[in-house]
Amino acid sequence: MQPVLPNWRTSTYTGTENCVEVADNEPTKVMVRDTKTRSRGTMAVQPTTWVAFMEFAKER
Repeated sequence: MQPVLPNWRTSTYTGTENCVEVADNEPTKVMVRDTKTRSRGTMAVQPTTWVAFMEFAKER
């Protein structure tokens, strides 16, 4: 099985001064990285964790 290449995207709500990219095209993880310092790495979380975070963020 071939590894899935991340399909990075940014939110249309994110400004240029504080932008993150998300790759959620792999079923086992959601990856997040800072667009200003991509070389510093990524954070990967389980899709259920990402959904919970997004629901929490929508309430704020």
